[in-house]
Amino acid sequence: MATKPVKGVKGERGVRRTAPEQKQQAASQGERMLRILPLSSLHERDAMERVRLVKQGVPAQLLVVLARDMAISREKLYATIGVPRATADRKIREQALLNPDESERALGIARLVGQVDQIVRESGSPEGTEGTEGFDAARWAAAWLDRPHPALGGVRPATLMDTAEGRGIVSDLVAQMQSGAYV
Repeated sequence: MATKPVKGVKGERGVRRTAPEQKQQAASQGERMLRILPLSSLHERDAMERVRLVKQGVPAQLLVVLARDMAISREKLYATIGVPRATADRKIREQALLNPDESERALGIARLVGQVDQIVRESGSPEGTEGTEGFDAARWAAAWLDRPHPALGGVRPATLMDTAEGRGIVSDLVAQMQSGAYV
């Protein structure tokens, strides 16, 4: 029995895929990315690779992983990165990809966690822990983001994480801690 061609977009190996099939394929690729890509490694990735990830879109499931690892509610994470709760919940439920703007914001938080993790690995054990194994960069970052900071005029760093400029300011502030220029 011959099958009728399905109207869709040409996919790999000349197979036509419908929009839902493409969405599912992209979500599957994104899920594989989450399994093989430790969030802390995003900070160390080549800038062009990060741009590719942003443009491709990351799976909305990344928001669930970030909230879990940071031990904060998803609602708090959504507010921090400026993604509407209804949008985030819908994309998670549909196993959809975040759009490039949302992806950049989510990856910005993941990069910050990776930056903190890298600093601790390079600098040694943080105060109050035995070796770097006892340090949880994601939870530390969540707590630090939520505290008012004197170098920011008493503003909580979390309030800056919804813009590219703000993420840059926060990242620079974290880097200053390692160099000793921390205010």
